[in-house]
Amino acid sequence: MLNDVMEATLRAAVYGQAVGDALGVPYEFNPRDTFRCVDMVGHGTHDQPAGTWSDDTAMMLGTLDSLADNNGTVNVDDMRGRFVAWARNGEYTPDGKVFDIGRTTSYALASGKGRDGERDNGNGSLMRIIPLAFVDCSDDDIRAVSAITHAHEISTSACVRFIHAARLLIAESPAWLASTSDGDADDDSDIRDRRAAAIDRAWAIAEVPDPHVTSRSEVRSSGFVLATLGAAFWCLTTTDCYADCVREAVNLGSDTDTTAAVAGALAGIVYGYDANPWTGVMRGTDLLDRLIDKAAAAFPAATE
Repeated sequence: MLNDVMEATLRAAVYGQAVGDALGVPYEFNPRDTFRCVDMVGHGTHDQPAGTWSDDTAMMLGTLDSLADNNGTVNVDDMRGRFVAWARNGEYTPDGKVFDIGRTTSYALASGKGRDGERDNGNGSLMRIIPLAFVDCSDDDIRAVSAITHAHEISTSACVRFIHAARLLIAESPAWLASTSDGDADDDSDIRDRRAAAIDRAWAIAEVPDPHVTSRSEVRSSGFVLATLGAAFWCLTTTDCYADCVREAVNLGSDTDTTAAVAGALAGIVYGYDANPWTGVMRGTDLLDRLIDKAAAAFPAATE
């Protein structure tokens, strides 16, 4: 069973991803600078009510649920079954509806075999894999989870680096989230510096382009797995709060929901659940809370 700090961090990551995803859903596929995301809205590209997450979070919840039912261990066949239940029956969605599924994911789930071609390096495994950062699984396990749908080395390696980076942030975040400030500017500055240093170390583990020397015009926000990983870290590094991070991710355009989902999971870990201004307007929060509570009770305490 996770302790209170780890459970809170898991909640922040899950809600962080779900909110980022839902913010981006109305704008998916829209070119950069043709819109401006400021707040949670509905309709748009997929004509969904405000606060509705997409395939990104539904598959992430399937991952979380499988890990919980297997006491924090990876069972690839079980996990694949959860993804199929989502694709066919709308499991892990707010209202039983599937409105977005990637080509590689669709083919892989229909055939029962992950796709390993050069053109099969979309972000469809990266977007769902954050729960593995909260359990003691190996790099081979991470690769196997990616390979359920995305089996090419580029995708599987990106997932490994992402999980290692997320684990560093999970380990470091209690140091600043638990800090109390008495209003002294030096205290606040120290917390910010420690946070920034941890994010820089995580960026180095992720092995994506240096966000400190990359301008917004150079940040790619397509569905390519390395583009999403790089964009997520750029957003995390160039902003200083959860809301700005996910808004920046959406406003990069193109694959808005996935970029914001991946950035949102990281920003949730960094800034905590209470820093997320949209948790109260999300749909399906009963499902989110139930699966988070289930996982927190099932995951071994050794992951702390």
